[in-house]
Amino acid sequence: MANVIGIVRIKGTVKVPKHVAETLRRLKLDRRNSMCIQYDTPSIKGMLGLVEPYVAWGELEDELLTDLLVKRGRTRGNHRLTENLTSLGFNTVDELVAAIKAGKLKECVRKGFSSTLRLTPPSGGFKGELKRPASQGGAWGYHKALATLLEQMV
Repeated sequence: MANVIGIVRIKGTVKVPKHVAETLRRLKLDRRNSMCIQYDTPSIKGMLGLVEPYVAWGELEDELLTDLLVKRGRTRGNHRLTENLTSLGFNTVDELVAAIKAGKLKECVRKGFSSTLRLTPPSGGFKGELKRPASQGGAWGYHKALATLLEQMV
């Protein structure tokens, strides 16, 4: 089973250095309040180290991933995921989550699944300052409980 992480962009595009903007683009985080699903690999960890002050990330549990995909999941052509599951070769969202956890995210993306989700700003605002890391009570960086932030943004 692959360790799945969610990466949420929390800061905008103003005054972002070019190398950081390029890394955010490669992570498919073009806009504020967007989220991508990735695996916890050394190359992704290196990219996260570069863009750390602009994103929040953490592990995704099965229930949270299922909830995110049901409410915000999309397929190619900006169609709802729940309407086009059969075109991806799955009957339920739980089967898709099991396939993603099994390490088949790239196959799902090739079939038309969008690994980038567009979220809303968190209701009640970000807990903590945007200028501090999560370890110091801020909003960016690694979150042990990313679920609370994502539940506000869905």
